[in-house]
Amino acid sequence: MTDVPAHVHQFDWPDRVVIGTVGRPGARTFYLQARAGAQIVSIALEKQQSALLAQKIDEVLDQLIAVEGNRYSVPTGTPVELVDNDQLEAVQEQFRAGTIGIGWDPTTAQVIIEAHPLLDDDELDRGAEVESEMLRVRMPVGTARAFTQRTLEVVDAGRPLCTFCGYPIDPDGHICTIPGF
Repeated sequence: MTDVPAHVHQFDWPDRVVIGTVGRPGARTFYLQARAGAQIVSIALEKQQSALLAQKIDEVLDQLIAVEGNRYSVPTGTPVELVDNDQLEAVQEQFRAGTIGIGWDPTTAQVIIEAHPLLDDDELDRGAEVESEMLRVRMPVGTARAFTQRTLEVVDAGRPLCTFCGYPIDPDGHICTIPGF
């Protein structure tokens, strides 16, 4: 198999990077969307991937705050001017994320997200080592805090939980079994 270079959707200083959803609660699709100028890339994620990504980015930022001298000026909360509650822009799914990694670039004080496509069974069977594309987004620390806050709010904005059984209530109704009865 010859190595084919992957197409990298690169956002070094994005104008916007958010996670948002399309669809109603219970049937939402989560998207990581990055924009720089007219370039917009949207990749689909699972709800759990979105929540874990936000949690891990927060952990990296918290670890940086704990570094003696914290020369990166990592905020403990989201700077008000970076709050982004707008809807996703036009969504055209580039790919569904499989592997997602995060990193830190101390030279630019940016958190890095790299997302690789989910490989299907045929690609796995063939031992595909090269994927067709990937997304790489670099975010300054304040933007990263705003990203995690929004992501956790989006994840938590799903279906309400039943006060009796604790399971999500579907928009079309809910039948619950109260434990112990």
